Amino acid sequence: MKPISKIVIVGGGTSGWMAAVLLAKLCAPRGGNLQIELVESDAIATIGVGEATIPAIKQFNRLAGLSETEFLRATQATFKLGIEFSGWGAPDQAYIHGFGKIGQDMGWLRLHAYWLKMRGTGRVSDRFADYSINTAAAYQNRFMVPRPDMTKSPLREIAYAYHFDAGLYARYLRRHAEALGVARTEGTVREVVLRAEDGFVEQVILENGATVSGDLFLDCTGMRGLLIEETLKTGFEDWSHWLPCDRAVAAPCAYGGDKRTQMTPYTRSIARPAGWQWRIPLQHRIGNGHVYASRHMSDDEACAILMRHLDGEALAEPRLIPFRTGRRLKMWSRNVVATGLAGGFMEPLESTSIHLVQSGLLRLINLFPDSGFSETARDAYNAQSRFEYERIRDFLIAHYHLNGRDEPMWRACRDMAIPDSLKARLDLFRASGRFFKDADELFADESWIQVLLGQGLIPNACDPFVDLYDDEAKTAYLNNIRDVIRSCVAGMPNHADYIAAHCAAETETTSCA
Repeated sequence: MKPISKIVIVGGGTSGWMAAVLLAKLCAPRGGNLQIELVESDAIATIGVGEATIPAIKQFNRLAGLSETEFLRATQATFKLGIEFSGWGAPDQAYIHGFGKIGQDMGWLRLHAYWLKMRGTGRVSDRFADYSINTAAAYQNRFMVPRPDMTKSPLREIAYAYHFDAGLYARYLRRHAEALGVARTEGTVREVVLRAEDGFVEQVILENGATVSGDLFLDCTGMRGLLIEETLKTGFEDWSHWLPCDRAVAAPCAYGGDKRTQMTPYTRSIARPAGWQWRIPLQHRIGNGHVYASRHMSDDEACAILMRHLDGEALAEPRLIPFRTGRRLKMWSRNVVATGLAGGFMEPLESTSIHLVQSGLLRLINLFPDSGFSETARDAYNAQSRFEYERIRDFLIAHYHLNGRDEPMWRACRDMAIPDSLKARLDLFRASGRFFKDADELFADESWIQVLLGQGLIPNACDPFVDLYDDEAKTAYLNNIRDVIRSCVAGMPNHADYIAAHCAAETETTSCA
């Protein structure tokens, strides 16, 4: 079979330009014969409202050949050590899901096993956040990049991601993609033409009559799914019976005070009566949104709650974003690969949207087709995509199911039947605090442990191996980790000061996309 000679990306925004720059960087150098063309319309708005990410994005930026400092300045970015969940486990409690390691293991067991045994004794800290460099630093608004040279220090283990302006990120990626030879065509798609013999997409026809043909098409048209759904009728698996929120209202705001205290190195997720509110601090503004269930709250009420809880002056009118949680039954159908929101939607509770674009692109590159479009490769792509989406789905459901609130939506989430895959995990952890990662799923043991404990799921018993050490040894072990982390955090700079010194944006260019 002949190699693919042309890729057409339909739709721009974050997902379209991520696809363009990565494919151009990793695939186009194969001899120079692969063309990449992106079709987008300036008249069609994108969903992006300011983005929070997870550490895997650093791999994408490296593969795409992006300079971290240049990227941070171009996108008004800040650093992210984790996510604080306020009012989820109980209305008056908060915890942080931090990236990276939790302390150090002792013997066979993770730190949380010993902490569960010793908490409440008065001999160790009862705040689990004290045992991770990421969470301890986040609560003091401190940040620095890791120090690989400090091999025995927690400072070597700092794991981080970014907050950035999604509109500026797409613009930044576009510049790089076009420099790599990606062609951009402005226009709105009027018609999708299928080949008569096999139903593959042959070309798209624009409103101005121009045609764009290709071999492989990437659908980056957002939740609409112009190619994957409207044209190929792939089908959609709805998960709203587990994840009840179906709307968001978003509005950026100015800082209302001292940036040194308000520019937190973590995202905030604040539980509200029928959903939750995000807070994403950037260099030039704060991104805010209220995700909610429309069956329990009106749009006007949701908007009022959001606007009432802004840090400073609103910089734009609130924007309503309806959505449906779930995934396409096939994310690769015929010669179309759905990328980003075209493939499925997961509310941004754990900042997975951009990661799903990235992982889908890397999966496509690993299974890159020739003109024969092997059914085996498509099946493998779809099976791996389904696994990833379902494991992220379960992680999000756990946040809702293990809540301690008393409003109607939250009670319904607590009482609902959950997927068998999630129930088995919760039952295992509930029994004695054990958790095991399943193959290549996204969220590691540390993520699940922090969320399950933070949401109030305290095991009924401790792992029996905990008692291989006496209480004095367990106390010394836990207190040593706490004290070392405390000392390391004390020497870290303030997050806003670190940005000002190393990667401050040169202008106040604002994108409210």
